[in-house]
Amino acid sequence: MSDQRNLIIAIALSLAILLGFQYFWETPRQQQQQQQHAENQATQGTDGSMIPTAPNAAGGAGTGAVGTLPGAPGITAVPGAANALASRDAALKQSPRVAVNGTRLGGSIALKGARIDDLTLLDYKARIDDDSPAVTLLSPRGAANPYFSQFGWVPVGELTVPDGDSLWQADRPSLVPSRPLTLSWDNGDGVRFIQVIEIDDAFMLTVTQRVENNSGQAISIHPFGRISRTHTPDTLGFYILHEGPLAVFNDTLKEVDYDDLQESPTDATKSVGGWIGITDKYWLAALIPDQKEPFAGTFRYSQPNKQDTYQADFLTQAPQVIVPGATAQTISHVFAGAKEVHLLDKYETQLGIARFDLAVDFGWFYFLTKPLFFILDYFFKLLGNFGLAILLLTVCIKAVFFPLANKSYKAMSKMKALQPEMTKLRERFGDDRTKMNQEMMGLYKREKVNPAAGCLPVVVQIPVFFALYKVMFVTIEMRHQPFFGWIQDLSAPDPMYIFTLFGAIPWDLPQFLMIGIWPVFMGASMYLQQLLNPQPADPVQAKIFLFMPLFFTFLLGSFPAGLVIYWTWNNVLSITQQWVIMKRMGVPIKSK
Repeated sequence: MSDQRNLIIAIALSLAILLGFQYFWETPRQQQQQQQHAENQATQGTDGSMIPTAPNAAGGAGTGAVGTLPGAPGITAVPGAANALASRDAALKQSPRVAVNGTRLGGSIALKGARIDDLTLLDYKARIDDDSPAVTLLSPRGAANPYFSQFGWVPVGELTVPDGDSLWQADRPSLVPSRPLTLSWDNGDGVRFIQVIEIDDAFMLTVTQRVENNSGQAISIHPFGRISRTHTPDTLGFYILHEGPLAVFNDTLKEVDYDDLQESPTDATKSVGGWIGITDKYWLAALIPDQKEPFAGTFRYSQPNKQDTYQADFLTQAPQVIVPGATAQTISHVFAGAKEVHLLDKYETQLGIARFDLAVDFGWFYFLTKPLFFILDYFFKLLGNFGLAILLLTVCIKAVFFPLANKSYKAMSKMKALQPEMTKLRERFGDDRTKMNQEMMGLYKREKVNPAAGCLPVVVQIPVFFALYKVMFVTIEMRHQPFFGWIQDLSAPDPMYIFTLFGAIPWDLPQFLMIGIWPVFMGASMYLQQLLNPQPADPVQAKIFLFMPLFFTFLLGSFPAGLVIYWTWNNVLSITQQWVIMKRMGVPIKSK
């Protein structure tokens, strides 16, 4: 009995850990903010700026430490921002602006500092409500959570370059597709700095940095680009999803968590090809340097005005040496938008961006997850409903595993048919476990039954289930997609909570009680499936296994509704298949 008691205690502790993990460890961890400065991460001036590292004399990249580079633009904290932040509208008025009138992007560019700091995704709503505003991705300094992109130059030697307060001149009042915007700034010593900004019909901007040297001496500069984000955003905290700084250096994905960056700096990484940025679950802001020129990419953290500030930047490794009368330029891109799989693939092909599709966190099972997405997306385009696409994909998966599942269900049916004999053996040798196990092994051998055969299909399907979970959880294509009835967003949990009587009782539920109707359907289907399976030899273990459907009902209450629908439908198909096999073999459905 001690083994049974220990097993029950272990199950209870596991349940307590799973339900309490998010409340007693993960949530407090996300709320903690580190208050240390990493001196080798950035050098901050009086304006709180973080300046990209200039390569050393030997041409190598720095290691995250930066020197004082007078006049170089940086991430500037707004004076007094720690005490009172201006509203977004007031922050937008702090600089003259050029409107951005893209097909899918709207907003403006600040002429002060030439910041791309006001972008809204026109065809994505923040909520599913009809009156919901569009998703705001980038915000200016002075707003609640500044988030912007900026390009500039790091000089070699004495040279005045534009900084965060420089006021640029624009050649037109707005940026629209097929009509580039030209920004210019003159340093007063014969050197003119130009940024030509273009926008396509989606979320990609092209930035051409040009320097005209009309002075009497040669100059050397390093073009750079950066993305700055102030305030640590709320993240979901799931292990399977990365949110925060990320990059592809030398065809290798690098992901850095916000808290890890706070605790320790990262070294600059040399690369030819690749990109660097900051990602949310569905949105991405990323810099794409010239894919043929070597650059150094760096993630940085600082606290100007006691505000958490994160930066992803790149700096070209080879300096541009511009003789008098000459012009030099470099072309980069900045992506600011939704992580649509097909769109990222298109940019990867058209612009030659190394592994740009890795911005979507397809995970370790990339080779399985991405093809599953394409199949699901094809079914969606065929049927016009992602829920129906999930049901059809489930049928296809069941068809692929049909031969293996058939053998498994036949084995389990034989096991169920032997349960009367197994019961007799337990009654006869219950006090002698060794003898009972020997007799049972003999029974399996005589009847040619493999007790482990029923587990094989489950083991094989685990990667498929996990990959499908990733598809439904991380891809934006599922966001705000309805099924039927009350399911209006397959990427969100079922909102029809049974413990509020489906909305009739307006009270706030703790997380583990937010159980919708579909998780209940799933639990019921799991229970019915267990009734068809052979029961464990130990009656206490049998009761524990019958408790598992209830456990999974609570566990899946917070899962995307699309995944719960998949699991429920998969159980229904499995029950049907197993029931037919048992009827053909003459195995009683209900155990004696």
